[in-house]
Amino acid sequence: MALSDPAPIDTPRSCPRCGTQLSPFALACPACSALVHRERLQELAALAAASDTGGNRAAARQHWQEALALVPAQSEQHRLIGDRIAALAGPPGPAGATAPGAASEQPSRSSWWAKGIGAAITGALLVGGKLKFLLLGLTKASTFVSMFGFAAVYWSLYGWPLALGLVVSIYIHEMGHVSVLRSLGIQAGAPLFIPGVGALVMLKERITDPVIDARIGLAGPVWGLCAAVAAFAVYLVTGAPIWYAIAELTGLLNLFNLIPIWQLDGSRGFHALRREDRWIVVGTVAVMLLLTGQRLLWIIGAVAAWRALKSEPGPGHTRTLVTYVGLIAALSWFARGVQ
Repeated sequence: MALSDPAPIDTPRSCPRCGTQLSPFALACPACSALVHRERLQELAALAAASDTGGNRAAARQHWQEALALVPAQSEQHRLIGDRIAALAGPPGPAGATAPGAASEQPSRSSWWAKGIGAAITGALLVGGKLKFLLLGLTKASTFVSMFGFAAVYWSLYGWPLALGLVVSIYIHEMGHVSVLRSLGIQAGAPLFIPGVGALVMLKERITDPVIDARIGLAGPVWGLCAAVAAFAVYLVTGAPIWYAIAELTGLLNLFNLIPIWQLDGSRGFHALRREDRWIVVGTVAVMLLLTGQRLLWIIGAVAAWRALKSEPGPGHTRTLVTYVGLIAALSWFARGVQ
């Protein structure tokens, strides 16, 4: 059967894999990283292979160059296609290449034991005594209304699956703060969602103890980490890429909150750390940067080093240090795929 150049296809309005709404110029889904022009890439690969087999290396190179424009510049597929174009510019080699990364997009199936672990984690999170408390927070009118408005904004931008996952993960994060505040008897307002910012809980009294302040601040990322684990567990059970994307995004949002500056949770955590403890955090950030390549860690490390050099260290608190370091490591791992 002869192959002919197919007509160019338009960018779909939504991702065929997870349903996320796509911008007109999107090359990959922001939620599940699926290539938008996957079918066109496969066609171009077949055309390039046929041209290469027939000895028309110039035509093969042209097809690969067209394919190069249909994949994100920082992706592995872009690098592989670039290598193929470079190879076609040199001496003749083996033909019959296929679209780099096109056939390997589908995630491998989880083994039975991985699914079992995911189901066990999910069940443990649901029966761990926190579900009732989380539902209780939705009884506040200000929280519910602002959450609905927040979800509507992101629904219009990214589709309902990612918007819902984003709202729930932020809500769980904020309820972590509320849980500790309630246990300490400290008055605070209900979580309030603000599009473009996230959400916040307004304290109704001043916290003077740096260890208590750190405990309140880090409770949000701790609960946020639990939300990321839960989303990843559902991904292991169902294999649906949208849950993996939610886990990654949840990890990134909570990692951002660990920047020790302004009113972010990381700054509250730093209030309790000695100078030596702060340098341990900087070292942990450096290690995780090498292991994960998550670029947000550059900002966290730079600000943490600046805070370590300042002459206002905290009293020191081992539990806060261990919590901070553990959050940096775990959240960096979840957010490693978001650049």
